Amino acid sequence: MGFYLNSKRIPNLYKYETEKPYFVDKTRMLAKLFLLVQTGSNAICLTRPRRFGKTVMANMIAAFFGRSRDTSELFDQLKIAEDPQYHQHLNQYDVIFISFHELPQNCQSYAQYIARIERKFRKDLQQAYPNYEISEEDAVWDVLSEISETEDAKFIFVLDEWDYIFHQKFITEQDKEAYLGFLRNLLKDKPYVLLAYMTGILPIAKYSSGSELNMFTEFTMAGSWEFSDDFGFTEAEVDVLYERYLQRCENPMVSRDGLREWYDGYHTASGERVYNPRSVVQALSFNHLGSYWTSSGPYDEISYYVEKNVADVREDLALMVSGIPVMAKIQEYAATSTTLETKDEIFSAMVVYGFLSCENGLVSIPNKELMGQFGNMMQKEQSLGYVYQLAKNSEKMLKATLSGDVDTMAEILEFAHNTEVPLFHYNSEVELTAVVNLVYLAARDFYRIEREDKAGKGYVDFIFYPEVDKSADCIILELKVEHTPEEAIAQIREKQYALRFAPKMGEKKKYTGRILAVGIAYDRKSKRHSCLVEVL
Repeated sequence: MGFYLNSKRIPNLYKYETEKPYFVDKTRMLAKLFLLVQTGSNAICLTRPRRFGKTVMANMIAAFFGRSRDTSELFDQLKIAEDPQYHQHLNQYDVIFISFHELPQNCQSYAQYIARIERKFRKDLQQAYPNYEISEEDAVWDVLSEISETEDAKFIFVLDEWDYIFHQKFITEQDKEAYLGFLRNLLKDKPYVLLAYMTGILPIAKYSSGSELNMFTEFTMAGSWEFSDDFGFTEAEVDVLYERYLQRCENPMVSRDGLREWYDGYHTASGERVYNPRSVVQALSFNHLGSYWTSSGPYDEISYYVEKNVADVREDLALMVSGIPVMAKIQEYAATSTTLETKDEIFSAMVVYGFLSCENGLVSIPNKELMGQFGNMMQKEQSLGYVYQLAKNSEKMLKATLSGDVDTMAEILEFAHNTEVPLFHYNSEVELTAVVNLVYLAARDFYRIEREDKAGKGYVDFIFYPEVDKSADCIILELKVEHTPEEAIAQIREKQYALRFAPKMGEKKKYTGRILAVGIAYDRKSKRHSCLVEVL
């Protein structure tokens, strides 16, 4: 048993995964591969954002098909055991599993990277087939071809994170061509390939002008129905995990609605809504809702895309931070572009990397976890101009609101009219809504802010629920264009929006602070904002 060929460590890794308290059984996905293995010479590539379970699924496939060890004790307990072809495929194949995210020590070049893979590959083949003389000069595909012809050997290839090397600083365009050539020579039109299963973040469809990897059928999250529910957690799966969490946790601090608010929001081509799986598991494991999506600061990564064309994306970002989806023509292959010049290219890349979600031609920020990262970016990225300035003043705006300083509130809102105007035409309340979201970004650290929330006898524009301190002031905010702030306050009173803070029958009072009614109005003729704050 070798490092890549029939490795025992991969089944062990998947076994460890199944023993975790918040494991989700996705093994029915294996049945979709049975026909591909039976017919042979098939190649598929599944691309998903980071932290969406690609490696776990790759480990599962190798553990199931591979003959390195008997895994029946493991899979007999999982859903795939119900399939009539289960025993026909379990542990019946030679599997070559390569994790392309593994680098040699002190790796500084593509030559070092690929040499390590080839060296370990040849060593595995020499150990498995000792009758063949294999030298360092032999290409691994030549060795495999010879073995296949003589021994009638065929292999399942499981290639995890195929595009990892493209993210390394030392990789040149020439290196990328060489790497594509390596994959082509290893997999294309080779009789020893039963199935090549490959995962990654970046789509391969437009990665080269030639036909290096055109043998792959590609399945993306936004563009392909097949495998839609195999990555990410569905609503039903999170329900099961949450029940498990309530049974395990003595003092549960995570609500089911909280999981939905923080980690839901992604859309598959089949219309399924899915949660970020890593974040859900981390939140339940640590009994805390927070940002687990990436270990390295996503603020820097989001800024990287925004900086490609600030002027083109600024207003749309302001709308999305307000919870308003915007139109975009998403082409997932655009993520491979090194220039990312247009808004559509930038948003396409952000969809591929999981920063945005796409549905019916509209892109949006998926959930609170990512919304927080976009909010941080807007308060730090000075190139956003007036959008940055408004977000930067959001802490000041919250303090002014709580103290009833309406002059400061109006002054902050009118700042934009002294600089740049595009977002502030106020043709409808949508633009005013976006502005209000920007000037209250800091409030999200202390409040759960709901927009168009059902309250009393209607729907209030914004309602601020204290989250950190239940004794903090509650805020009800109504917007008006071509009307007065007094009319906004009157509507809050008439519609009895304050009932949203009242306890339900039999419950204790949840919020003990004041309830503030806030009216914000804009007059197109005078181009002036006016504000009013009253205690209900």
